Amino acid sequence: MKDTGTVLLDIKQLSLSLRHRQLLTDINLRLHAGQVTLLIGANGAGKSTLFKCIAGEHSPRGEMRFFGHERARWPRQALARQLAVLPQQSGLQFPFSAFEVVGLGRIPHNGSERENRPIIEQAMQRARVWHLRDAPYPRLSGGEKQRVHFARILAQLSGDEKQRILLLDEPTSALDLGQQHMLLTEARRLASEGCAVLVIVHDLNLAARYGDQLVLLHDGRIVSTGSPTRVLTPANVEQYFGYRARILHAPDGHQVLV
Repeated sequence: MKDTGTVLLDIKQLSLSLRHRQLLTDINLRLHAGQVTLLIGANGAGKSTLFKCIAGEHSPRGEMRFFGHERARWPRQALARQLAVLPQQSGLQFPFSAFEVVGLGRIPHNGSERENRPIIEQAMQRARVWHLRDAPYPRLSGGEKQRVHFARILAQLSGDEKQRILLLDEPTSALDLGQQHMLLTEARRLASEGCAVLVIVHDLNLAARYGDQLVLLHDGRIVSTGSPTRVLTPANVEQYFGYRARILHAPDGHQVLV
């Protein structure tokens, strides 16, 4: 695992119980500037639940600090300039154009239309959706919508703030192979600029290729954390995913599971 920068998110002893069911137990996790963290685990392991706690959808027990301060002390608009969230699905149904949807990411910055337009265009170019700028959002395919929303959060994180966190919940689920790598390459680019990135993925080969830190969840607990070579062992894959994998290595050194 590469050297890490400043701790931008610090979670200590986080637990969550809903409807008398324990969903998360004693979660301790740090996200560092310049690092891509991949959350992995079988279905029902607690990945999306932990993601929703960080995004503010649940109120867990424990301590959660963003940029050194407790979440409750952050004004919503100020935090939105430094924390961007891409959920699995969006319920947006209004007949906005794709350009207007991406423009929603600029709301926390209170910029003028003249200031926002080049930022929106750059974000759409990076997400490869600029050609869809005038298309009605509801008519887009699932993968196109996913890339438009990725452009939206790229636009949201474009600002003067140097400390930023990006949360991505299964961002590659509707994307084809090339688009998956494009999106995660952009996530790595943001990390190289000092952003802390947290991504939920199901594809362990993507996790091995793009993750600096892997966090393996099982039954609401972190059972392994560290570099891909430390976490994605044959024993862990068999125990927690029910698959007896072989570990190979690509020419560039990253692991490949077959």
